[in-house]
Amino acid sequence: MFLTQLRRMILMASSRRVAIVVIYRFAIWLSAVIPLLLGSGYAYAAAAPPWHQFWKAYQQYFIDPASGRVIDWHEGGITTSEGQSYALFFALVDNDRPLFNKLLSWTQDNLAQDDLGKNLPAWRWGQRNDGPWGLLSTNHAADSDLWIAYDLIQAGRLWHDPYYRQIGLALARHIAQKEVLDMPVAGPMLIPGGKYFRPSPETLIINASYLPLPLLASLAQAMPDGPWGKMAETLPAVIAGSAPHGFSPDWVAFNPQKGYFPAPQGVIASYNAIRVYLWAGMTNPQTPGAGKILRELWGMSTYLHSHPAPPLKVDWQTGKAEGEGPSGFSACLIPYLASLHEDDLLQVQLARLQSKYRPGTGLYGHPPAHYYNQNLALFALGWYENVFRFGIDGNVIVRWQKHHKDSSTVSHSSISAEHGQYDG
Repeated sequence: MFLTQLRRMILMASSRRVAIVVIYRFAIWLSAVIPLLLGSGYAYAAAAPPWHQFWKAYQQYFIDPASGRVIDWHEGGITTSEGQSYALFFALVDNDRPLFNKLLSWTQDNLAQDDLGKNLPAWRWGQRNDGPWGLLSTNHAADSDLWIAYDLIQAGRLWHDPYYRQIGLALARHIAQKEVLDMPVAGPMLIPGGKYFRPSPETLIINASYLPLPLLASLAQAMPDGPWGKMAETLPAVIAGSAPHGFSPDWVAFNPQKGYFPAPQGVIASYNAIRVYLWAGMTNPQTPGAGKILRELWGMSTYLHSHPAPPLKVDWQTGKAEGEGPSGFSACLIPYLASLHEDDLLQVQLARLQSKYRPGTGLYGHPPAHYYNQNLALFALGWYENVFRFGIDGNVIVRWQKHHKDSSTVSHSSISAEHGQYDG
């Protein structure tokens, strides 16, 4: 593994002097990696549980079993539409319909005025300054809305229940009406949430992590008259235009005349953008556009050839990186590196993540466990362990779906628990 890494780095060198610098950097990289692999990393790797146990630990810590509310303890016990949307997906992947129904009921009752088919969910719920608990914002998070619509449509397909599909399609239509803007040149684009993301009639603020390609591909199939197919087609161009150094930004502004330029939120790529690599890595490689998206995100894999940890933040305009990202960042890069066939780099990130496992909590990272990092790890490890995969058409393929043949995804690709890759 280490010799392969060194050989690759030397081959990239353009001169003897550069080769010496490369070897020096490799020594630094190796000194950081060895403790991960020979120290606590192996100890925790042996104790790290399979995905289903990890998901149960997450439920015990973050989900109220009586109501189905996902609680972000780091933010004062709030609940977000993001947390609900991710938990719905994991409950479906786990074939836990009772939990799915609790999560859905709480989301409808508290975030969507009792009806997700008619109302977009508010994004933030918690204790108000004056004491009562309720909505803290009536704004919406478009990515969470997309995930909820997707979760419901997939639940209807896998559990053979048209009720879920009906609500999911109604929500998807509402998103298309309220959160999609048809931009000149670029076509339909997702508005992240509210007026704050459209500073002028000609300018839109974009977050590429809000646009997982499998979701767009699946929604395009379920709702052919919607904007999703066109959005899936243009997504590779969005990522290419906003990642000049191969690093996707958290936020970027787009104007048909100016193209992509810094958003008011700044030029940082960090906690939002890390999901772009996660979604790209989990996308079925045969989905149209998947390969181009991976190629446009070259900056991260290049960086990891000389660094043992992903950066905490990157200036997407210059490519300047700094800091070390948390365990969830390493988790996001596991599917990404697997899809790039960067096996050596993948093992380093996997070891780094496993070194953060805490048997006492069953979660990753120093207590108190961070909600966001756990969700990133649930996605990454669920995919890596073949608990779920995405078909060419974006539909989710789950391990418990062994004899389910109602979708073309099953004939296109099936889950291989032994090899961690697609068959066929």
